[in-house]
Amino acid sequence: MVYVTGDMHGDYALFSQKKFKNIKEGDTLIVCGDFGFIWRGDSKEKKILDKLGKKKYRILFVDGTHENFDLIARYPVVNFAGGKAHKIRDNIYHLMRGQIFEIEGEKYFAMGGGESPDIDMRVDHDTWSRAEIPTQEEMREGAENLERCKYKVDYMITHEPAQKIKNFLRLKDNEPLTVSGLNAYLQELSANCDFKRWFFGSLHEDKFVSATQVALFQNLVNAQTGEVVS
Repeated sequence: MVYVTGDMHGDYALFSQKKFKNIKEGDTLIVCGDFGFIWRGDSKEKKILDKLGKKKYRILFVDGTHENFDLIARYPVVNFAGGKAHKIRDNIYHLMRGQIFEIEGEKYFAMGGGESPDIDMRVDHDTWSRAEIPTQEEMREGAENLERCKYKVDYMITHEPAQKIKNFLRLKDNEPLTVSGLNAYLQELSANCDFKRWFFGSLHEDKFVSATQVALFQNLVNAQTGEVVS
């Protein structure tokens, strides 16, 4: 089984929650950005990664905005399930942008990255990285990979949502709109791709926006059935 969840921000205690006990040996957990367990690079963090590396299931993640991109880039790039990924541990992989992965016989398109809503504060504190924003090359490669499979995949895994989805959720909450070029790019993919479900995590909200669009934060969702695991 494949399960999907939202931002974890390096909180190891999340794995002790009851819902995560449903993930069995051989299953896969996908995190929609802001994984957060690769941030400082110190010995304490490495010990936590080693603990996660002993899980009997795979842990995959796309990058979000609150990541240490320099540290992630130091891990080796490998071919994983048909796409490029950084290998963190034997069972932990960072799914690189614009790649398509075949997991349990189904295709997953991955596009991490975003634009920090707290960018001004993060620049002031020197914790902002330009690498959080996907490059034109990464977005072009994503489009080319989708074209090769005739724009048909089973699942879309991103940190940011498509533009129309972000507009809808932010207007509904009376929050200011901050739509980026990435949101517009994802909107083009949404209009042209055939997929079962699209999971994203940047808005820190758990909501089934539609039958195909799912915002994730604390929920753990079975990708294939769409059921929330409790």
